[in-house]
Formats: sequence, structure tokens, C-alpha cells
Amino acid sequence: MSLRERVSVFLERPEVRYGIIGVILFNAAILGLETSATAMAAAGPLLVVLDSLCLAVFVVELAAKLYARRLSFFRDGWNIFDFAIVAVALVPAGQGFAVLRVLRILRVLRVISVTPRLRRVVEGFISALPGMGSVFLLMGIVFYAASVMATKLFGASFPDWFGTLGRSGYSLFQIMTLESWSMGIVRPVMDVYPLAWTFFVPFILVTTFAVMNLVVGLIVNSMQEAHDEEEIARTDSYRDEVLVRLAQIEAKLDQAQDSRERMDRVG
Repeated sequence: MSLRERVSVFLERPEVRYGIIGVILFNAAILGLETSATAMAAAGPLLVVLDSLCLAVFVVELAAKLYARRLSFFRDGWNIFDFAIVAVALVPAGQGFAVLRVLRILRVLRVISVTPRLRRVVEGFISALPGMGSVFLLMGIVFYAASVMATKLFGASFPDWFGTLGRSGYSLFQIMTLESWSMGIVRPVMDVYPLAWTFFVPFILVTTFAVMNLVVGLIVNSMQEAHDEEEIARTDSYRDEVLVRLAQIEAKLDQAQDSRERMDRVG
């Protein structure tokens, strides 16, 4: 086995993966402590050193992956994700790069790329995006129509909430999220327009309980499909391994049979 293959096998070992997860979580805790003036006053230089050590671990890990996998490293979207996050952390601090340095906390997102279950969640969400696009288009049509209606119905009496199309859209978004929708908006409107509930209640039923549940259903369905594909791939891999072992056993039996026949002829 070549050095490149040994490095690749080493990186795939569970203890290495769990060790990287531990470093990521430890680094996230350090970056959180750096926001505390008390912690920085007590152990600021130590936190900076520990943060640099964590970054060094990430750089060494990526360098090892690049060495082991060469150009195939960039064929995996998660590897590109890790590479971009670590590259941002390596940007030197200074004027014009302060915002990029703040993005160091994104290193905690590497937990997603090294944890198969979290990867499956994200991949399920991404695969659901095409279907979610149709749902969001439907939501946009509903919001636009409802905003026009709300502006015409309630804009004169409640200009702060429904005076313009934009304000109506924002107020309806608040109502959709059920954030102070009743006492904050709907009941004051009903004091002036007693039948306003006939507009707001159907709007909530359509957006909050119908359309948004479609989004949740799409994500859950995509996650289940991703899980099923993973199980099928795992089953196929196990089947291939069993077939290889059976072939090896059959070859050994044939060799044993040939040896016995040769011994019988000699005898």
C-alpha cells in the first residue's frame, strides 16, 4: 500500500473523524469566549494561541486530504465547503478584511461536513429546493393578492400596518408567523372592521397551516429519499463484499479439490 493510500485510509478512520469533530467544537467554544471581555482580559493570549492551534489542525487535515485525493478532492462539494471555510480563516487581519475574519465562526459548520447524519439533513434540504421553489412561488402569489386586498380594505384606518403594499406584506408576514397576530394586529383592526376576521383567519389557514406544511413535507420526503438511497448503496456494497468473499471461498475449495485429486492420483 502506497503512502497516499495509507493517508487516505487514516483520514477515514472513525477516531480521526471524531477527533476533528472535537477540535471543531473546542474551536467554537474558544471563538465564543473571545467575544467576552472578561475572558479576554483573563486569558486573551491563551485563547488566541488555542485558536491558532485549532486552525493549524484544520490546515493539516485539508493538506492531507489534498495529498491523498489530489484533484478528486474538489469533486466533492463538502470538501470545497471545508476548503472555503478554512481559507477564510487564513485571511490576514487588517483593514478591509475585518468582516472576513468575523466569519471564522463559520468553522463550526464543518461539523456538518464530517457528520454523516447532518450531511444527510443538509442534502435532503438542498434536494427539496426545486419543489420548494414552486411552493414559494405559490406563497408569493398568495401574499401579493392578500397584500393588495389588505391595503385597500384597511390602509385608510391603519396606515402604519397596511398603508402601502410593502407595509401590508410585512404585517401579513408577521401574522403568518403567529407573532402577536391577534392582540397586536387583528383585534385592533376588528375594533374598526368587525368582519376583518373573515380575511385574516382564511389567510392564516392557507399560509401557516397549509402552504408551510407543504414545505416541511417536501423537506422530510427529500430526507427520507436521501436516507433510502444511502441504505441501498450500503446494501449494494455489502452484497458486493459478500460476493467477493464467496468467490474467494469457492476458489479455495477448488484448490483444495484439485490438491486432493492430485494426491489420489499419486496414491
